[in-house]
Amino acid sequence: MLVCSLAQAQPAIIYELGGKFDKSFNQAAWQGAERWKQATGRPYLEFEIVNAAQREQAALRLVERGAKPVVAIGFPQAASIAKVARQHPDTPFAIVDAVVELPNVQSFVYREHEGSFLAGMLAAMASKSGKVGLVGAMDIPLVRKFACGYEQGARHADPKVQVFTSLIGNTPTAWTDPARGAELTKAQVTQGVDVVFSAAGTSGLGILQAARDAGILAIGVDSNQNGLHPGTMLTSMVKRVDLAVLQAFSGIRPGVTALGLKEGGVDLAMDEHNARLVTPAMRARLDAARADIVGGRLKVVDYTAALACR
Repeated sequence: MLVCSLAQAQPAIIYELGGKFDKSFNQAAWQGAERWKQATGRPYLEFEIVNAAQREQAALRLVERGAKPVVAIGFPQAASIAKVARQHPDTPFAIVDAVVELPNVQSFVYREHEGSFLAGMLAAMASKSGKVGLVGAMDIPLVRKFACGYEQGARHADPKVQVFTSLIGNTPTAWTDPARGAELTKAQVTQGVDVVFSAAGTSGLGILQAARDAGILAIGVDSNQNGLHPGTMLTSMVKRVDLAVLQAFSGIRPGVTALGLKEGGVDLAMDEHNARLVTPAMRARLDAARADIVGGRLKVVDYTAALACR
């Protein structure tokens, strides 16, 4: 397989709306860039877009500055990367959460349903009401993938559990609306939900705060968010976007790269902030399920590839 050498080039990263310090998806990407910088002692370029119109502009500007590779964070950048990569075939690109089929692009996708399955299991085991919820951002297959895995995991742990799903909206602004995330969380609480999973990017900050205010447990997403509200954060379903950025900065391998539990691309965060909330018995069941998924003995249905959860 072709590997684009980046030994002498300066890589670049384009963050999606919400900024690199969103405590979620973008921040995980930033952490990967910082890991590369610390390991190599070399700088990198970065661009934080503030509106959709800047996506293509950012990619073009970084190409003009000689950046190699240009790494785009988030599926909304797929169209701009496809266009700019086609115009500049000698520049390597990478994109996270989307597939761009060009010979100079590496596409990173994740098996979010596997990590969400474990999150659903833990939610069901921790719930006292037998009702767990998920508040997602945009109503798209990616978010449905989280929800489908979460529901499968919850029912695996407790076949009688009730799973509530709420989605913020149908446009990209759904990822940056903490107030709406909080409203939907409060609505689920009134229905008896006592564990809520945030799959909503920056909007998740409102979800996690609302859970804290209501005294229920919450599950973070993408980055390890356990430290945001110690005591009510049951765990975080980490999506290792940092691994994609680190790998891309080190050398592009055109094609599709899928990361799941087996590759360490997704998992649950366990640390001092949630140690008292996750019992040894819970951990044992999670470890068994993780091993079965990795070993192929337990199949988690991918919403985007089947009719499950529809």
